[in-house]
This record gives sequence, structure tokens and C-alpha cells, in this order.
Amino acid sequence: MIIERQQDVTVAATSVMERTSDPRLREIMVSLVKHLHGFVRDVGLTEAEFRDAAAIVAELGKLSNDTHNEVVLMAGSLGVSSLVCLLNNGDQGNTETSQSLLGPFWRLHSPKVDNGGSIIRSETPGAPLFVTARVVDQAGNPLPGAEVDIWHASPVGLYENQDPEQADMNLRGKFTTDADGRFWFRSVMMIGYPIPTNGVVGRLLRLQDRHPYRPAHLHALIFKPGFKVLVSQVYDPADPHIDSDVQFGVTRALIGNFVRHEEPHPTDADVGRPWYSLDYVYRMEEGDAVLPRPPIK
Repeated sequence: MIIERQQDVTVAATSVMERTSDPRLREIMVSLVKHLHGFVRDVGLTEAEFRDAAAIVAELGKLSNDTHNEVVLMAGSLGVSSLVCLLNNGDQGNTETSQSLLGPFWRLHSPKVDNGGSIIRSETPGAPLFVTARVVDQAGNPLPGAEVDIWHASPVGLYENQDPEQADMNLRGKFTTDADGRFWFRSVMMIGYPIPTNGVVGRLLRLQDRHPYRPAHLHALIFKPGFKVLVSQVYDPADPHIDSDVQFGVTRALIGNFVRHEEPHPTDADVGRPWYSLDYVYRMEEGDAVLPRPPIK
């Protein structure tokens, strides 16, 4: 159609989107055009602001590489990642869920570790952490043979791909649940950390006077045929940023009980004090076991 007034642009673009052959893509594109055009009108977007926005989108792509994903970081900082997660799990957001954000640091092919083993692969000073966990279905039945991918930041707040002082795949490991759905391992107690702030996300946080910190957490990605892949983060309630996560990822169901112990370890006299323990139950939902696309290599 020939555009005669600004309202015609939305009508023309929407009519084109409605000719999309794939039903789901058609639904998404029609809604996207309506909401984008509504947003432009709502804020009265100027030409200069539009050019700045286009430059920001381009910069997000340029800042994403094999070891860093600025797009995922921005999605989390806007609350989009958390919203998508909660809308698609826990009965479409109506019940608690163990599902959480994938985050920008998951890697494929982490090394296999026997239950009871350690995921420490280079000298990593910090309080010892002993994790025991169970993987169950929604009815509480154990899920044996599930693959559990574990990773977390170091006690200095860096993942190993960010830190040349750490060995490759340090604080990462893949476990298999036993007949009771259990897995267990040793690591070091992690701390909260600031997300990278040398890009677009960092500029946004400074403009909004927001801190960049994520509370301390343990990542897990659990794969079991017949069940939706479970991506989870378990948070330490003692962290000072537990109620102000920059990525909006902390839910009540994901707060773990990281217990601090001053007494000697009951089975290993060489364990230093204090040491910590975590016992947690991961609940999986039935569905297709499809791994997500890794945000980094």
C-alpha cells in the first residue's frame, strides 16, 4: 500500500507479517510489529535515538564471541531471560520450578567425574564445598542415569574461561546419577561476582545507578531422555546481593542451604575449616530432552 500517514506503516507491515506461512512465526512477527510500533509511538522515539538504538544492537553482536555473549548478558539484565524461563516452566509460571537461567558461561563437553570426585583442576584457594544432590521427577521419584553438568565461578568470582590463572575446565564436571537419583562431589565455595561491565550492559547499569553483582550460585544442567533439560542455579542466601541480583534470576525455589561447618569433616581429616555443605533436590518435568545452544565455546 502507498503510505499516506504514520498509522499506515503499522497496517502495511502487519499485513505483510500476516502472510507468513509458518503459523508460529506468523503469530510472533505480527505481535512483534504491533508491539515495536506501539513502543515507538509510546515513547515518541526520535530519529537520533533510533540511530543510537541501531548502533547498540550492532555493538551487542560485535561484543559477542567464543568466550563472551553480550546479547545473553543484556537479556538477563533486562529481566527477559528470567521471564521466558518462568513462563515456560512450573506449569507456565503458576508453580515453583527448579528451572533457571542458562547464563553466558555454559560450555559443552565438560569432563566426566565419578560421584564423590572433585571438579577442582588447578590450585583454587577457598573453603571446601561438599555437594550432595538428588534428581527426581515431579512426583518425587528418583531419576537414575541422568547426566548432570556442573559449573560455577571461583572464589575470586571468575569462571575459568575468564581467568588465565585457572586450568581449562576448572570447576566444571559432568556426573551421572545413581540408582537413587543421587550425585555428589567436592569443590570450593564460590562467591558472588560482578557481570562484565566493559560493554553495552555496563553502560546501561551505570546510567541506571545499578550494581553489577550476581549472588553466589551453583550451576547445573541435567539431561535425561523423556524429560525437559533442566537448567538450574542454586543460590547462597547469605550473599549480600541475594535480593538484588542484576540478572533477576533468584527465585524462592532456587535458594539453597549452604551450611558452614567449623567442626572437623566427619570422613576426611585433611579438610580445612571452615568447610561448607549443600544438599539440594532438582525436580525435572516431562518433555523433550533437547540441549540448549551453548552461549560460548
